[in-house]
Amino acid sequence: MRLLAVLLAFICFNATAQVIEPSPALAARAWALIDHGTGQLLAAQNPDQKVEPASLTKIMTSYVVYAALRDGKLKRDQVVPVSELARKTLGSRMFIDPKIPVTVEELLHGMVIQSGNDASIALAEAVAGSEDAFTNLMNAEAKRLGLTDTHFVNATGLPDPAHMSTVIDLARLTTALIRDFPEDYKLYAVREYTYNKIKQPNRNRLLWSDAAIDGVKTGHTESAGYCLIASRHDGARRLTAVVVGTASDQARVQETQALLHYGARAFDAVKLYDKGQPLTKLKIYKGQQESVGAGFTQDFVLSLPRGVATSPDRIKVEVTSRQPLIAPVKQGDTVATLRLSVDGKPYGDHPLVALTDVPVAGLIGRTWGALRLWLQ
Repeated sequence: MRLLAVLLAFICFNATAQVIEPSPALAARAWALIDHGTGQLLAAQNPDQKVEPASLTKIMTSYVVYAALRDGKLKRDQVVPVSELARKTLGSRMFIDPKIPVTVEELLHGMVIQSGNDASIALAEAVAGSEDAFTNLMNAEAKRLGLTDTHFVNATGLPDPAHMSTVIDLARLTTALIRDFPEDYKLYAVREYTYNKIKQPNRNRLLWSDAAIDGVKTGHTESAGYCLIASRHDGARRLTAVVVGTASDQARVQETQALLHYGARAFDAVKLYDKGQPLTKLKIYKGQQESVGAGFTQDFVLSLPRGVATSPDRIKVEVTSRQPLIAPVKQGDTVATLRLSVDGKPYGDHPLVALTDVPVAGLIGRTWGALRLWLQ
């Protein structure tokens, strides 16, 4: 095995280097700002500190329910029995009643828009039979998504010493929700919902103040403080802010808005590559082709500190690939890594995928490929 390093490009222009604007000081226990498209962590305070997620938990609850709907384990018009546990749960509620039939779709509205703890438990029981069994599914998804500092004890976010996460894990979870269930995510932008003749507004007040914000979720307990995850898509890119442990509802709104405004002001959205554009050709052994193009399946839009893209010699772009690559290779397989640095400092690694299939060659081709490997 040897490491193939291919220097791709320097982005150079004649302009004066500019100072990167420092991140804001927020009155919050922990916070993080990420670029949804690339996963870049643009700014943070205490990103790995264990925090109580409160009702931000319901993002994972909805993720597991959406997965069950996708896999055919639930139907949206399915009537869900309301248990006494669900009816009597503490905290915010949508006011379901065992005497009134309620569907999965109605419960999703009650959980996402009204933050109903009763809806969360009813959905958990519908998916897994009990809240405990559903919590096991939540933790399995957390592990699969790489949320290494997250552990769920319930489906609601009610306080428990073992029910913990971090702002960076919560940001990654939000990214997964938007990526994996884009149609279902639209529910997070709905401002109000009426069930059982009771109208309740979405607690995310940023939905009223900024048309580009389309979610995501609020949370509050005495121990967690006031929390908010907000995601803003301005047409060029999506930024997601996670703010936990503020002192009031007004504070979580102001601090989250300030963080999103900082991201829009301090970072430019710069498209470096078009989707399907081969950044490099990589050798393939024992395949029907001797090389494969590596690139992105979507336009690669990066958040760069304002002014960097028009400053000389500040961005270095390099591709590395683990060799040898041996057929078969499928379109979409990760085959290389794009490594960026700004001002000589690392600025993130991004996977490159094969842009075409490379099937296994016939006997003669495989023999020739084996010979090429031996000669290497």
